[in-house]
Amino acid sequence: MMGWIVFGGIVWVAGWGLNIWLSRLPRSRATSLAVPILFGVTIILIWESVVRGFGISPVLLPAPSAIALRFAASTGILWEDFVQTVLKGALSGYVIGCGGAFVMAVVVDRFPFLQRGLLPVGNFVAALPIIGMAPILVMWFGFDWQSKAAVVVVMVFFPMLVNTVEGLQATDSMQRDLMRTYASGYWTTLLKLRLPAAMPFIFNGLKIATTLALIGAIVAEFFGSPIKGMGFRISTSVGQLALDLVWAEIVVAAIVGSAFYGGVALLEKAVTFWHPSQRG
Repeated sequence: MMGWIVFGGIVWVAGWGLNIWLSRLPRSRATSLAVPILFGVTIILIWESVVRGFGISPVLLPAPSAIALRFAASTGILWEDFVQTVLKGALSGYVIGCGGAFVMAVVVDRFPFLQRGLLPVGNFVAALPIIGMAPILVMWFGFDWQSKAAVVVVMVFFPMLVNTVEGLQATDSMQRDLMRTYASGYWTTLLKLRLPAAMPFIFNGLKIATTLALIGAIVAEFFGSPIKGMGFRISTSVGQLALDLVWAEIVVAAIVGSAFYGGVALLEKAVTFWHPSQRG
């Protein structure tokens, strides 16, 4: 046991020293990737050494090696849960919610009186706790993925709506007056001026929604689900004290969430390359 504790100390000192050395190098893509990778590897090795060195029960905290072994042995289950929760529940709800919010934002922008009535309601709905909405929507839409998609729609709709409406109002009066001098109507101005200017706000809403979608789909499965899904697996595995499988599901959720957010961020960089936030 003492050997594992010493090993953890050596890893901590080595990781600290390497991070200091990397911070002194010229900033580049390689060093930007090396720092978080090194930090993650250091945390995993320290985690392993602490669990084994202090003999922590796997029920309380399994070692990373045990989680990796369970992950490798449960790829079939993890894939089935991924399809049920992410592809069916989270992704479908994300597309429907964000798409509907975008269309509604254009309608609100076209008819300003809707803004005074709809946005306060949106703020109220956005403040409702998911543990209050999820059971109701499960009873309405059933126990399969449709109810989880409905929860995701409710969670992502209003953040996306607020960001899009705010973005459509980002242009100043001089820019709009210039479009009017060219005899541009509402739709021409929207497509050629206001919508491009709103893209940073729209992508901000899309990035916020990526996290909300995954959380909403997983939590909704705690309130009723067929015998598959990440939330279902986590809740049942906790009851069975199979904490290594719980952590394996958490790893999948972390990877999927990071990839989802990163994909939207890359798309934002390609679309809004002209914006100051994307320079440098």
